Amino acid sequence: MYDRSSYELRASYNQWMNQKLYAICAQIPDDKRKENLGAFFKSIHGTLNHLLYGDLVWMGRFTGNPLTGNKMGQILYDDFDQLRRERERLDQEIIDWTKTLSEYWLNQAFEYRSNIDRKTRILPTWVLVTHLFNHQTHHRGQLTTLLNQLGYDPGVTDLPWLPILYDQEG
Repeated sequence: MYDRSSYELRASYNQWMNQKLYAICAQIPDDKRKENLGAFFKSIHGTLNHLLYGDLVWMGRFTGNPLTGNKMGQILYDDFDQLRRERERLDQEIIDWTKTLSEYWLNQAFEYRSNIDRKTRILPTWVLVTHLFNHQTHHRGQLTTLLNQLGYDPGVTDLPWLPILYDQEG
């Protein structure tokens, strides 16, 4: 149903948005980033950690290298700089991975075990890869709300403003 190029675009958007948001978050004092602001994952830092956790879980499933020993809501990296480095590394891994996707693989059934209810599910792979990117966008929306509430403007976050789209126009 989907071809690789749509996922390559989503991976580039993911990297661009994460770079923008981490640059803003780097300006916020650590105690403020970790303050419970009433978000689903409590704080800015908690939300950033959850975004990384979700991507690590799904990429582990897709690549056959599952994330083990970590639970949803757990802080993977207490240190912001470490969290940022891992985010940058994973964003590049996701971009590289999308370049290897085949239409055949995307249209196959994919079986996984949910970390939420522990049930095994089987869905088309393209649905789950789409979810990877939708999940990122959903939680970055929460993050931009928190940043706005603290007076930090994330600027334009819409896909048409992705810089590589303008580079292609010439």
